[in-house]
Amino acid sequence: MTGRQTDTAPIISIRGLRKAFGEHVVLDGIDFDVQPSQVVVVIGPSGSGKSTFLRCCNGLEQAEGGRIDICGRTLVQDGRMLADADCNALRQEVGMVFQSFNLFPHLSVLHNIALGPRKLRGLTREQADAEARALLRKVGLEQKAGAMPASLSGGQKQRVAIARALAMKPRVMLFDEPTSALDPELVGEVLQVMKLLASEGMTMMVVTHEMEFAREVADVVIVMDGGGIIESGPPATIFTNPTQERTRSFLQAVLARA
Repeated sequence: MTGRQTDTAPIISIRGLRKAFGEHVVLDGIDFDVQPSQVVVVIGPSGSGKSTFLRCCNGLEQAEGGRIDICGRTLVQDGRMLADADCNALRQEVGMVFQSFNLFPHLSVLHNIALGPRKLRGLTREQADAEARALLRKVGLEQKAGAMPASLSGGQKQRVAIARALAMKPRVMLFDEPTSALDPELVGEVLQVMKLLASEGMTMMVVTHEMEFAREVADVVIVMDGGGIIESGPPATIFTNPTQERTRSFLQAVLARA
């Protein structure tokens, strides 16, 4: 655990968040705050609402109720979301990395990273390429600048996807099970990049099944089940002395498979 502390206002504030798909309620009244530079790791059984929770935080899913304030903007209030233009502007401040890498297959690694800054931040090609190369150095892939995505391993693709999200200079990074599609031997290289970001003070929300990452890097662990947060706290508490029987049974099952 990093132990970062802050007395500033939350960079993400969520109150009464509700989301349903038809009759199925996926999120049922979530309240939570994330402070600047915190790493919040979200764990829980499949179907507990973790990914939907994360997707609501940048408007990829529209909540039906509650309020989300993020990076100084009200994204959602009582089911009303920011206008598309404002929502797109907000997404430049809230980067997201998915299970699938979503790289443009016809563009080189360098151009995958540089495209967004050129189109949305107004950088020249030279400026965007220079920033992209610096980010590739950061994720350990400088030598792959001219490669095409099809030639990369899964771990390399995910590191490029992280670099592409960072190229927009986000204030918050959201990770939706970023290692779940990777072969086990490739997981570590992606987690190392995420640990580096955490050490640099990047605000992060991470949905993951990587319990050792949660133990080592998280400031706060959220446990979700049945569309709600059943408990939250520092990893030392959640992993060694959880208050809920559901948390204990979930962790026993997950750690037994590790």
